[in-house]
Parts: sequence; C-alpha cells; structure tokens
Amino acid sequence: MLRDVAVLALDGGHAFELGVFCEVFGIDRSDDGLPAYDFAVVSPTGTSVRTRHGFGVETPHGLERLASADLIGVPAHDPRTRHPEELFEALRAAVRRGARVLSICSGAFLLGEAGLLDGRRCTTHWRYGDELARRFPLARVELDVLFVDEDPVITGAGTAAGIDTCLHLVRKEQGSAVANDIARRMVAPPYRDGGQTQYIKRAEPERGAGALASLLVWLQANLHRELTVEGMARRAHMSPRTFARRFQQEIGTTPLQWLTEQRLLLAQRHLENTDEPIATIAERSGFGSIDTLRHHFARRLGVTPHAYRRTFRGRTATTR
Repeated sequence: MLRDVAVLALDGGHAFELGVFCEVFGIDRSDDGLPAYDFAVVSPTGTSVRTRHGFGVETPHGLERLASADLIGVPAHDPRTRHPEELFEALRAAVRRGARVLSICSGAFLLGEAGLLDGRRCTTHWRYGDELARRFPLARVELDVLFVDEDPVITGAGTAAGIDTCLHLVRKEQGSAVANDIARRMVAPPYRDGGQTQYIKRAEPERGAGALASLLVWLQANLHRELTVEGMARRAHMSPRTFARRFQQEIGTTPLQWLTEQRLLLAQRHLENTDEPIATIAERSGFGSIDTLRHHFARRLGVTPHAYRRTFRGRTATTR
C-alpha cells in the first residue's frame, strides 16, 4: 500500500525536487476522491536545514519518522554532501521491512552511499551519470530513461523527471485514473514519451587529425549526400580496411556510426531552429525519407521527430 510518505530534507537540498514530493503526495485531494497520504518532511536531525537556494526548511520530524513510511523520498542535493551513518541505516532498514525509496536527480548518490544501488539498474541527471557510475561501480547506470523502477528502489532523472517518477509510482500502486487526476491538478502531462537522451546537450563532433581532419570537415558539409565507407576511404586516399581502422583509432567509433550521429545532430538543429517540413529535414540531413529519420530518432532518442520538435520549438511550429 502507498499511504505513508516521508521525504528527506537535506542540507544543500534542491527546493524544486523537494517540492515535487510535497506536490504529489503532500496535498490532501480527498475532496476530489483522490487518496490522502500521511505525509511528513524529515531531516536527519529533526531540526531545520538550509537549502542550496539560501532559505531554510523547518521540520519537527527526525529519522525515527522513516520507520513507518511506505515510501521515502530522496530529493536532489549536492552529491558531495556527507551524511550520518544513521541515515544510511534508516534507509536500509526501511527497504528490509518492505518500504520503497525513490530518488530524484542527484538523490541517487545518497542511495548509492547506503548500498541500495548495488546490483540494481538506476538513473540520475545526465550530467551526473559518469560520476555515479564511478563512485558506485556495482550500480548499473542508465541515462536514456526518465526513471528506473527496480522495486523497491526507484530512481528518477533530473528535476522535472521527478514528476514522471512519482506519477509512475502512483499509477503502479493506485491506477492510471488516480495518476491522471493528480497530473491534471498539477497541470502536468501524466506520461511523457521518450527518455532524457533527447534533453542531453551533445558536444560538437571531433574534427579528427592528420588525414581525417579535412575529410570530416567535408563530410559535415555534405551529410545530405549518399555516403559510403568506400567513398570516404577514396577521399582519404586509403583502402577501406585501413580507413575503417584509422577512423576507429582516431574518432573512437565506426565511420557509419559517426555518420548517423552527425545526421541526427543536423536533423535536431533543423527541428529546433526552423519550420521546415519534416520531409525536407530528412533529405537535408541525409536520411532520405521520413520513415528512416523516424526510425533513427526512435532508436537513439526515444521520440519521433514531430514530438521532438513540439518539445523544443513549441506546438505552433510547422509539423508537416
């Protein structure tokens, strides 16, 4: 059952993520026929804590309040913050007795320190993914998702993905009707397509060195053309086999994988910054057809080109 919810307020914590828990679980909506949760904000000392934004959060509840919770929320906070061992033991004890823990963004680091990510899939904000994997090598970090449900440990990606994660748990425990009604009250989508991969700011491509430098510049100016490994090798004055090996060594990927990635980047820029029809963007980026463009978008970003454009350009953009 999902009835008793406690959320941690931590020194240096992020107010938005703390507010997500308060908004989803801390408001009595029983007049609308929705569940009312026994909700509490908890600090490790049972006194006030200071958020990263400079204001304090007061609470009379200490770690003893976690002992009855069905769900313990862990908002984002500075992952370098040191926490008392009593907090980690309280989280482990809660999981042992059958409670769930749910983190948002960098809150996953606290779960990692408690040993609750070991052997489990998990996620965090895409900016923290490498650090989370380095600090907790037994965790299986996934960054192409908005949340990971490894019941009883649930982890959400950055910031707004906390809403998706909390609504997912409500939907799982209390049904779609309840989750949808809470989302309506929050004026939030009850479910979002795709994962956080579509929100990652991807770096400009490597330019290469030596014989490949001028080739990569030419390729980026000619992504709309039909390009083959054999043709690229001829332009680089190499055999296809030598070219493929040299490309892998210098760029770190295969020529065709690199080509697909650059075409996706080009298509994303057109979708974000122009009102060109999708078919035109497919041709200009070298995919040739809408179906091919849609296939690569779905596989790499988890959304369609139309959905990507709506997200980053708005619903008034041309979507022909």
